[in-house]
Amino acid sequence: MTSNSADALRLQGVAKHYGRGSALLRALDGVDLVVPRGQLFGLIGHNGAGKSTLFKLVLGLIAPSQGRLWVDGCEVGGRDFREARRRLGYLPENLVLYDNLDGLETLRFFARLKGAAPSQCATLLEQVGLAHAGRRPVREYSKGMRQRLGFAQALLGEPQLLLLDEPTTGLDPAAIRDFYAQLEQLRTRGVTLVISSHILAELEQRVDALAMLSAGRLCAQGTVGALRERSTRPLQLRLQAEASVLDALPQQLAALPGLAWQRDTAQQAGIACPRALKMPLLQRLAAQPLVDLSIQEPTLEDLYFELREAA
Repeated sequence: MTSNSADALRLQGVAKHYGRGSALLRALDGVDLVVPRGQLFGLIGHNGAGKSTLFKLVLGLIAPSQGRLWVDGCEVGGRDFREARRRLGYLPENLVLYDNLDGLETLRFFARLKGAAPSQCATLLEQVGLAHAGRRPVREYSKGMRQRLGFAQALLGEPQLLLLDEPTTGLDPAAIRDFYAQLEQLRTRGVTLVISSHILAELEQRVDALAMLSAGRLCAQGTVGALRERSTRPLQLRLQAEASVLDALPQQLAALPGLAWQRDTAQQAGIACPRALKMPLLQRLAAQPLVDLSIQEPTLEDLYFELREAA
């Protein structure tokens, strides 16, 4: 089997094991995964789920115990992989920097390692909001500044595939917003982005698709919408209306089985609604003189815990 050239990343039956016998640790266990070009792809899972191991395998830093991987159509570890690796950018979860170098010197150091043009360094510092600190020693950088400097080094060489491991650690809300704005700009230029994060709310509205890892195994993958369709969790509707309207609603909706009512106040109520009844319920509610209506879908965090337990 070969990788489709339309795929930025493909894993087939990939496993990584450490030790043997009773001490065997399955860091990854039979993972099949495809990331098309140009996507912002999320990788989520608990500590020890295998996210960082997967990144190291893609980078060729460690070899798989089983299975095969392709990056940009080139097999990892194969004859053409060295050239393909030049099109990779990587921000590890814990980036080690040299405190005695300043920000610009740090980027120039990484540029020499990667064979990237040193002329990019000043531009990248400005891009990540560190132009003012380019001549300050890294030891004076805050955690958020170090993280932005790490992002700048990942962008050296104009990579076509970016692997970002917990990239918003230490960033304040404004910096997180700016970071994702930069990712969107990269995506519009065709860059493929694979991002892992424990902050699932950050990814929920931003990723094109995602994969969920648990104990080294892939327990679910797809768009957030597709994963919601697999969920058995009910939708939560909040209603506001005159008391008389809410008093009459349970009887008027009796033909829809499976609804769970909660009356909060005289003029406010909640309905837990199975997904299959969403549109029939909304059609009936549209005919009511409601003051307000809101719908809450299961969050990505809800989906993760449900699908992990079901896997």
